[in-house]
Amino acid sequence: MLNAPVSATAPANDPTFDNVWDELVWRGLVHVSTDQDALRALLAGDPITYYCGFDPTAPSLHLGNLVQLLVLRRLQLAGHRPLGLVGGSTGLVGDPGGRDAERVLNPKDVVEEWVGRLRAQVERFLSFEGDNAALIVNNLDWTAPLSAIDFLRDIGKHYRVGTMIKKDAVSARLNSEAGISYTEFSYQILQGLDYLELFRQYGCVLQTGGSDQWGNLTSGVDLIHRVEATSVHAIGTPLITNSDGTKFGKSMGNAIWLDADMCSPYRFYQFWLNTDDADVLERLRVFTFLTRAEIEEYGRLVETEPFRRAAQRRLALEVTTYVHGADAAAAVIAASEALFGQGDLTGLDAATLRTALEELPNATLPPETGILTALVETGLVSSMSEGRRAIAQGGVSLDGVKVDDESAVVAGSLPGGVSVLRRGKKTLAGVFVGA
Repeated sequence: MLNAPVSATAPANDPTFDNVWDELVWRGLVHVSTDQDALRALLAGDPITYYCGFDPTAPSLHLGNLVQLLVLRRLQLAGHRPLGLVGGSTGLVGDPGGRDAERVLNPKDVVEEWVGRLRAQVERFLSFEGDNAALIVNNLDWTAPLSAIDFLRDIGKHYRVGTMIKKDAVSARLNSEAGISYTEFSYQILQGLDYLELFRQYGCVLQTGGSDQWGNLTSGVDLIHRVEATSVHAIGTPLITNSDGTKFGKSMGNAIWLDADMCSPYRFYQFWLNTDDADVLERLRVFTFLTRAEIEEYGRLVETEPFRRAAQRRLALEVTTYVHGADAAAAVIAASEALFGQGDLTGLDAATLRTALEELPNATLPPETGILTALVETGLVSSMSEGRRAIAQGGVSLDGVKVDDESAVVAGSLPGGVSVLRRGKKTLAGVFVGA
């Protein structure tokens, strides 16, 4: 039986698969691709160079991007060489996919700043040592020197408008009220140019991306075939959704970002911990490096002991460690356990405790605020009289200690000047004690 782990698994491909292609298929990471037999043979042979692009449309990558980052890493662990492309030029133009209106174009200085932030994030997931050391590239380096005339003569002449408008993203926009601008219509040409340039410079023969980008992925495949008279490949990963059909990674309009300042490690961990039983095995296959045997054992535990949530706890540990590091993962696990009565609140890291309480109902109150006022202000009770009854019934605790005196005060005695209120076994609130 698999017990709760004390550390996460070091990234490694499952040794029971002789070919990384077979592992990608088993993990459900191939939704669409160019010739599968050719790809399987290609990935079983000598090391190849491959790439994935990330556009700076926000100051951080998110869970959808994490799928691609993990695919890049799996292929690198199999001996192939990754190119991480950050779209300094494509980020200035905007991709028409997945939206029913034009993207608002960001100022150039903002895009430049976001390029730097995304580059640093991509670098954390790849190895830059050894014979297949990764390389980060920026497509602005080869598009900025290119004149409009040269772009039209050398690249644009290889594209047929009839083919371009049949792409799903373009077709959907053409049939919408918003329509599509020439700028976003041209995005697929720019992405095709990227693949051609990386093929010429580095011998890149494989591009990966989300299946919703398939039209853009094949743009480069087709361009290289026309210009260089050779075949290259593309893999489109599935869009991850929950078992009920809802969009994965969206909760109350809040995306799950990879940047700790935009989504705290505590919130990140709790997101994975709250995975539904129906989804957890798929998440383990896609987002962890656990082996097939390990995941199958967690599948058995989901069936026989779902109340232990062993699969969810392992999933949360693995992904939080991979994205935020082992120290952050250990800190948020300690905070989670302590908040729910399984650890010492006074021994927690102050920053982690504070971010954890920000995810709960909370209030900022002056020092020495009465316990009844704090209960009302945090929403744990609706009135002072309800608070008195809760205390009299022994159902209120402050910083892990049962409250039996309604005149008690909240002093912010935990690390970082905060306090934790509890009503009953599972209803929690945070108090930030300020001047």
